[in-house]
Amino acid sequence: MVQIGNEINHGILWPDGHIGNPDNLAELLKAGVEGVKEVDPSIIIMMHIALGGQNEEAVFWLDNMIARDVHFDVIGLSYYPRWHGTLDDLLFNTNDLVKRYNKDINVVEYSQYSKEVHEIVFSLPGDHGEGTFIWEPLNVFFGRDREVTKDIKSYDLLSKMYLKGR
Repeated sequence: MVQIGNEINHGILWPDGHIGNPDNLAELLKAGVEGVKEVDPSIIIMMHIALGGQNEEAVFWLDNMIARDVHFDVIGLSYYPRWHGTLDDLLFNTNDLVKRYNKDINVVEYSQYSKEVHEIVFSLPGDHGEGTFIWEPLNVFFGRDREVTKDIKSYDLLSKMYLKGR
């Protein structure tokens, strides 16, 4: 899987590729997708937007890129409560995006609520929850004195709960 850009809801290569210039942004993203597909047509493409709990903005962005024929297979979302709302917002957004676009979803950046984020992603309808990726795991799994925290053990349980058979 390759994601074209990182948290690109505001665009890439500003000012030309800013979301305020959606035609230009779409052309840049299509060029990125084309480059990946030239290497290997079977590679899965992800579009990663930083809108975990922001449904209106996520739909606006995705509708604009789909209307401009930007190809992608997976929707990637970041989820940081400080910027992206509550867990209920994440739950609503991910479910709505699956219903609207029938695409798989990954939460590709998060740093809090591991159990809850996994539960939301892996309970999406149609088995559309693909996975999650914690951001800055060293800050979560290791303390100031480099000691391993208890949080690392939670991933053993999460992997047994959600990754069996995948």
